[in-house]
Amino acid sequence: MTTWLQEQFRRYYARPRIHFPDRFPRREYALIPFGEQHMQRHLAVKTREDLQSLLERRVPAHIYYSSAYYETPDAPTMTEKGWMGADLIFDLDADHLPGAGGLSYPEMLAAVKQEMIKLLDFLQGDFGFGEADLAVYFSGGRGYHCHVTDARVQTLGSQERREIVDYITGRGLDTQSLLQERTVYRQGNITQTSLEMPLPDEPGWRGKISREIIRFFQSLLDAPEEEALQQLTQFEGIGPKTARTIYEGLTPQRIQRMRQGKFDQFPYIKKMAPHLIRRSAVELRGEPDEPVTADVKRLIRLPGSLHGKTGLRVEHVPLGDIDQFDPLVDAVVFDDSPVALTLKKGTAISMKNRSFDLQPGSHTVPAYLAALLVGRGLATVDS
Repeated sequence: MTTWLQEQFRRYYARPRIHFPDRFPRREYALIPFGEQHMQRHLAVKTREDLQSLLERRVPAHIYYSSAYYETPDAPTMTEKGWMGADLIFDLDADHLPGAGGLSYPEMLAAVKQEMIKLLDFLQGDFGFGEADLAVYFSGGRGYHCHVTDARVQTLGSQERREIVDYITGRGLDTQSLLQERTVYRQGNITQTSLEMPLPDEPGWRGKISREIIRFFQSLLDAPEEEALQQLTQFEGIGPKTARTIYEGLTPQRIQRMRQGKFDQFPYIKKMAPHLIRRSAVELRGEPDEPVTADVKRLIRLPGSLHGKTGLRVEHVPLGDIDQFDPLVDAVVFDDSPVALTLKKGTAISMKNRSFDLQPGSHTVPAYLAALLVGRGLATVDS
């Protein structure tokens, strides 16, 4: 029996907006049909029309393609496929963000987008990849994918790819060496020291950490007092009293000294330094997902396809538009046709610039919201 959501997918796949991968006939494809958990793998297409026909005939809930290129992509075993190389893929998933359990869906999407922005800074600023080598996609679910297609990465093995992950996540980084205490005056038993930090224009990790420290304290100075105090008390060991002491002592002159490489000697500010350094990294616990990046045979969602649990499109995000990109507006494909459904659980969300606050029970909602609720198992469409 065709479900309501499957019928919506069928209509979309009659005229989809697919971003065909480079050398797409060399890729393996895989899909998960509606109502099933098992992934059907080892599929191949020779032409764009073949892929279009596959989508129209099968109407998958989820469809993927391989990051790898193969001599025989539809061979039944990896050995027989004949690996030729693979794109470098970063899969950032909001499910693994620290504190994600306490975030709403829109908050998770906003938080993981910031991780993607940090990742792009590493890939462009530290590794030198150009815009033509990078493609960013909203996953259709709870994260973002970044595809690096530069020919120089395609033959890298798993170990080399892990080293890239180690760098961007700061694994093994000696944070203590980044803040150096130096003696500036000594006479007899009297010693004065100065704590030095990297300059913001230094390359690599040093400049990145300096900019994050300066950015954070500047944001406190610019923020309303209540908001600044709330940010400070999120740090371990800093209560309301200490937060107020830090805030009241924060001046433009102190931040200017940081720009000159002189870190603040106030003990609580020094205590915050390791946490601020960690903020410069892209977290390993899901952003990026290390097994995805290191896996040279990984399957990733097909750009332009639909996500079976949200009804949202795997949407291309131009690098220059990422700050303004809103998945709950820009990745929505279904219209606002009214759909009668029964909601199992109360839900509050904004989509297409409309706010919804729904309690359990019967409702009539736009098709785009119905797709999200049904896909997530929160509602059933009335027959």
